[in-house]
Order: sequence, then structure tokens, then C-alpha cells
Amino acid sequence: MTPETKHLEVTLQTQVESVNVAEEMCLRVAEAAGFGEDDCYRIGMSVREGVINAFHYGNQEKPDKKIYLAVHLTADKMIIHVLDEGKGFSLADVPDPLAEENLLSTSGRGIFLMRAFMDEFDVVTGQNGGAEIIMSKKLPGSSESNGQGGQDAQGGQGAGGSGKTPHQEA
Repeated sequence: MTPETKHLEVTLQTQVESVNVAEEMCLRVAEAAGFGEDDCYRIGMSVREGVINAFHYGNQEKPDKKIYLAVHLTADKMIIHVLDEGKGFSLADVPDPLAEENLLSTSGRGIFLMRAFMDEFDVVTGQNGGAEIIMSKKLPGSSESNGQGGQDAQGGQGAGGSGKTPHQEA
């Protein structure tokens, strides 16, 4: 990592309370980085959704499994990693929440929201299995800041990734 990159990581228990801990941690970093109220809301909601998915779908609410959260603050963006100890999944297998048959479903909107709220979003297989969500938001005033989403968190289109867990430096 470059000298101007700041890095924060935490290992969370697989319990509902971890959702609030993760959101609060990321909101404090986002506020300190200069994000406004709307972007902080988007970042907080995205982190909540990512950790809820790790808790419920990835770790299947099993208390012996952990959730790993890492935040990297670079010169132009805030990058968030959420890694679970589950079986992993493919984004292609996630149903479209806007499809007619899914409109009344009580779940299935988390990935949709993360993609909409963050500038970059991807899911890769973690080094030791499980799913690793990687999402980022460009810092206000950065040369890259354009408010557009849809790229993966490594800056390209589609799947990819370093294969590193949040516990490893890039």
C-alpha cells in the first residue's frame, strides 16, 4: 500500500450486533474522509447490507464463524471489504429484485442497493473460500469522483480480484 493509504480492519462475531459495529466504524471513517451526509448514508447502508448478507447467507448465523471487515482509505477512494466464512456465491446466480416474480419478495435487495449506492462493487471468492464483497466510493473532490456505479472494485468491468483477504496488504 502507498504511504497515503490508511487501513483499518476488524474481525466481527457472527451476531446481529456486528451489523451496527461495522456500520458505525465505516461511517466514522467516511465522515473523517469528508463524505457528505448523503454519501455517508449510502456507505452506511451498503456496509449494513454486506454484513447482514455475511451474517445470514454466508455464515448462516453460525456463531463459530467470523466476519472480516477492512477499510482502505486511499488518496481518491474509500474501499470496503466484507468477507465471510461461508461457501461463497456467484453474482450471476443472484435473482434480479426488479423482475416481476421477485417484486413482492421480502429479501434479495441487498446486492441491488450496494451496487446502486457505491461507485464500484464486486464479489470474489475469498482466499480461504467464502464470499468477499469489495465496494468503493470515490472521495469528494477526487479526480475520479463522478458518482457513477457499475464497475467492479478493482476498476474494471465484471469479476476479478486480487484473491487476498482483508487481512493482507496489497
